[in-house]
Amino acid sequence: MAIRNIVLIDEDKCNGCGDCVTSCAEGAIEIIDGKAKLVSEIYCDGLGACLGSCPMDAISIEKRESAEFDEAATEDHLEKMKQKETAQPKSPCQCPGTMMQSFKSDAGDASSAGDVSSQLAQWPLQLTLLSPQTPYFKGADLMLTADCVPFAMGDFHSKLLKGKAIAIACPKLDNIDPYIEKVAEIIKVNDLKSLTVVHMMVPCCSGMTHIAKQAIALSGVDMKFEDITIDLQGNICNTETL
Repeated sequence: MAIRNIVLIDEDKCNGCGDCVTSCAEGAIEIIDGKAKLVSEIYCDGLGACLGSCPMDAISIEKRESAEFDEAATEDHLEKMKQKETAQPKSPCQCPGTMMQSFKSDAGDASSAGDVSSQLAQWPLQLTLLSPQTPYFKGADLMLTADCVPFAMGDFHSKLLKGKAIAIACPKLDNIDPYIEKVAEIIKVNDLKSLTVVHMMVPCCSGMTHIAKQAIALSGVDMKFEDITIDLQGNICNTETL
């Protein structure tokens, strides 16, 4: 152990965008549970190449006692990451980060696509505007969704929204601390039947999962929720109960 410069990540500020991951040449940072984490001190050289990439100013350099930077171990770590990425089969859930993409729509004429009637049963939708005491939350199946999801998923209304109350937010661009408090209050006072979280596959969007986890912990209510990931073509690519 030695006193040296090393990365410090403020998780309260981090929105999980993943920009620091791509800027760290040593592979020392990963997105875990929607937050950037230093996976090992020995992979961090302390030079701070990731500082300028963080849009939330959540990364700094501190001088403290830590394990020495191990160049050989870091090279081995990077090689294993490369092999893992190469070996992993391509799937709809491989994350494109913030890469700009365009898609050719093959949905055809909307008139031939079956029932496209709206399943929206409330207004407003945006979490900032919602009151925890609003009547339609009482005993509801609540869906907390990233606001990009309905644009990507053509059958969002029929497949996911039907029969649910909804609250939408953007974990990358919005201040999520008030959201955590508000969702906690919604859970606490409304005896929800269920909670479903829906987000896009990009790293920053996993902040929706973080909001739900923190809100449940803050509410003191013992409950699980269904976490659904949507790929950029609008397909459900992962569903799990957390």
